[in-house]
Amino acid sequence: MKIPRKHSGSDLTIFSEMSALAMKHQAVNLSQGFPDYDTDPALQKLLGEAAEKGYNQYAPLAGNPQLIENLVTFNAQRRVPVPVHASEITIVPGATYGIYCALAAVLQPGDEVIVLEPCYDSYVPSIEMNGGVPVFVQLNENFELNWNDLAAAITEKTRAIIVNSPHNPTGKVWEKESMEKLWNVVKDTEIMIISDDVYDLLIYDDSEFHCLFNHPGLRQRMFSIFSFGKMFHITGWKIGYVLAPEELSVAFRRVHQYLTFCVNSPAQYALAKYLEIFDEKENRRSMQQRRDLFCELMKETPFEIAEPAHGSYFQVAGFRNIQPEMSDKEFAVWLTREKNVATIPVSAFYHDQKDTGSVRFCFAKKEETIRNAVARLREIERI
Repeated sequence: MKIPRKHSGSDLTIFSEMSALAMKHQAVNLSQGFPDYDTDPALQKLLGEAAEKGYNQYAPLAGNPQLIENLVTFNAQRRVPVPVHASEITIVPGATYGIYCALAAVLQPGDEVIVLEPCYDSYVPSIEMNGGVPVFVQLNENFELNWNDLAAAITEKTRAIIVNSPHNPTGKVWEKESMEKLWNVVKDTEIMIISDDVYDLLIYDDSEFHCLFNHPGLRQRMFSIFSFGKMFHITGWKIGYVLAPEELSVAFRRVHQYLTFCVNSPAQYALAKYLEIFDEKENRRSMQQRRDLFCELMKETPFEIAEPAHGSYFQVAGFRNIQPEMSDKEFAVWLTREKNVATIPVSAFYHDQKDTGSVRFCFAKKEETIRNAVARLREIERI
């Protein structure tokens, strides 16, 4: 029996495909965005403590009250504070889930959602499974948004725009001025904003995270989605949180309660307690050190890096002076098979698989992993 497809996404994501290829060829895996170093022992201990203290049954729909209150405090203490009320926070089983539920809360069949490409590969399937129609606006060759292009893509059917900063795959970060530019585009409409903010703490070179939820106009019509997996480098925990004004939070929970209702209770306790001791500055410093090491070592290879990533786990690099005749997907496969380093082709972040001549490396790895990978890349000859 043939089952109709609900979306245009691949049956096997590029991340699963490249990780499987990496295992087959015993390659250093710089493809998927997950760390290969240990979780903070203090956080591990808190998870065990949660089970011992009896946090083993359902948590409340919105989340553990202690975790929510600690998130209110955490956001108020950011370098650029984000004032938020407890009623505006919902704990979710991962940011991808949060994006899906935000779309489910606001979309009607036929509604259009603007997607800025390149983009994370879950956006489009989530739109389509909720009856929406993706409308694509491509960033320019420097991966920057042309605001006129965004305005031109809006129609009477436009219901939402998905934005992402720090950006996956490029590491670009929106400046404070971007808030007002976005507001000028949508202020005379009823368009919703869904902001993928999962790399909010991973911004480098003393730059700042400017949360769109801080803008008084945007705040009333948006979901801002975060990931503890990226914050604390525990991607396997699959837990995050969503900020939305109270009315939209209610709409979000109407969907959430019938999908999973609540989130892993022991993990919520552990995260609540860990927020009280978490060192954000050290977290940022440690990841920037990895980015700097990777970019410095890459100077000894034929790859071309236009600029270091401003944020996230990822660095984009060009390969046209290595294998100019190959597409970026072909190159990523070749690199994994022949040089035993796995990456992600940037074309995977475009709906039309646009060939970019570049690949994405993940530098959220141990120093020895980074050095091992680049040592293999150093052996590649430049044309």
